[in-house]
Amino acid sequence: MSQDYPNAPGPGEHSPGAQNPGGQGSPPGGPPVGGHQGGGPPVGGHQGGGYHGAAGQGGGYHGGHQHEGRPSDPGAGADERTLAIVAHLSPIIAFVVSAGFLSVLGPLLIWMFFRDRGPLVRNASATAFNFHITVWVAIIIGWICFFTIVLIPLGIVIWLVAVGAQVVFSILGAVRANRREIYTYPFQVPILT
Repeated sequence: MSQDYPNAPGPGEHSPGAQNPGGQGSPPGGPPVGGHQGGGPPVGGHQGGGYHGAAGQGGGYHGGHQHEGRPSDPGAGADERTLAIVAHLSPIIAFVVSAGFLSVLGPLLIWMFFRDRGPLVRNASATAFNFHITVWVAIIIGWICFFTIVLIPLGIVIWLVAVGAQVVFSILGAVRANRREIYTYPFQVPILT
């Protein structure tokens, strides 16, 4: 090693400005740069881990983000992905099974019992719950319009838009969760985080 790096400190010594074989310096008092998980240097400020992912892993992650620039959780395993998918789809399933009365129950239970499993599960359950509260508010407004008789057409349009948005965004969230992507619903009431 002394032939390649004549100014390198001996065993047990540390030089703050020393260069490692990759040509990057080690910050004083900090860990050496290089040799990180996934083969790349850490990238700060991103949700989801901050390391280059291995090539061919789910489309290639970079700094917790996929190439499309969407935030992701590359550390999420199969169980976490399944929980996130169920959190996204459970309002639709409950909407069909219980006529909408239990539609917030699935995301709420997943958030209560599994939110510490990682950012993918926590985000999926919280945002699915929050968005479905928004859908409930829209459906209630539709019922109010329906009972005024004059606004029945408006009430029907509100119902169709609310239910259609729930189906589309829930399926989109489930697809993104399957790819370990953090999906945020639009127009959500921020109740759970």
